Amino acid sequence: MRFIFKTRYAQDLQVFKHSGSVFWNGLLAVLLVAAPFVVPDYYRTQLVFIFIYSIVGFGLMLLSGFTGQVSIGHAAFLAIGAYAQAILQGLGWPFFLSAPAAMALGAAAGLLIGLPALRLTGIYLAIATLAFGFVVEEVLARWESVTGGNSGLMVPAPRLVLQPMTDPTAFYFLCLACVVAVALAVFNLLRSPTGRAFIAIRDSEISAQSMGVNLAAYKTLSFALSAAITALAGCLYAHQIRFISPEQFTLLQSIEFLLMIAIGGMGSLHGAVLGAIFVISLPELIGAMKDVMPPGLAQQPGLKPLVFGTIMILVVIYEPMGLYGRWLKIRTYFSLFPLYRRGMFQRQKAYTKSERVH
Repeated sequence: MRFIFKTRYAQDLQVFKHSGSVFWNGLLAVLLVAAPFVVPDYYRTQLVFIFIYSIVGFGLMLLSGFTGQVSIGHAAFLAIGAYAQAILQGLGWPFFLSAPAAMALGAAAGLLIGLPALRLTGIYLAIATLAFGFVVEEVLARWESVTGGNSGLMVPAPRLVLQPMTDPTAFYFLCLACVVAVALAVFNLLRSPTGRAFIAIRDSEISAQSMGVNLAAYKTLSFALSAAITALAGCLYAHQIRFISPEQFTLLQSIEFLLMIAIGGMGSLHGAVLGAIFVISLPELIGAMKDVMPPGLAQQPGLKPLVFGTIMILVVIYEPMGLYGRWLKIRTYFSLFPLYRRGMFQRQKAYTKSERVH
């Protein structure tokens, strides 16, 4: 069991709280930097998709996991970022200008949906975001002069400054840099007064308002920041698949994003990454298992949704804290063995969620 004795205020500002955290995160960084040089191209592509989905997870986690606002239309923000990036890159804009512009457009869309949704909660807020997703999908399909309609739009190679980035390894490092930057930005935001206000709103809107938190301002800000982060993921997503169409940004993808953070661990940045790994790895695991499945089951077209739904049901029933919550229990078990008690995490629910920010 590790006990941290703080002797100066600067320790509260450190990203890594102890030497063990520095070692494991440093080792992970070394592995990620070396990965594109040692793994096959296919697995490098899968890592890129994990990075992109992790960014989406950070944005949606900020809104749903830390502010408590449900959104089942987040694929619309991904589409806004993807189409804005494709159009601006086609006009010759460099990535360092087109990506912020796409994020600003996504933030504006987040404000557009955030302002009317201030008086909505629960299922009604979910319906509002669902309707917004349908509207964006229909606009993309109908505005053929700009988006290409249902015929889709080709996306050029990312242009950082002058020359297009045609090397897949370079694009891998661009995605890695973006996911690290977003993770650090969201992590520091959650430690700021703004982040604490988000968490207070999630725990109890009445209590937060009584403490002087402006619910309208912070809810709208949460929508805008979440949409901007998701739009950045859309920029990278567009360059990765090189062709976008309205059929790629549907309700099913929005639900997949929401299930991703739920399975990974709601209210945890680690959970967003674990959920992205799960979503990207699940089709590969299903493909590997088809060889040992009965032919009648292996050839079913809806096998992935069936497995995904079954796992989601099991997670909700047996592990509401998600994959990251299960990892915390395993780590605690070995740290306290043989003094670990089964009801430890049940007793922890007596405390507010604000005291368990990861």
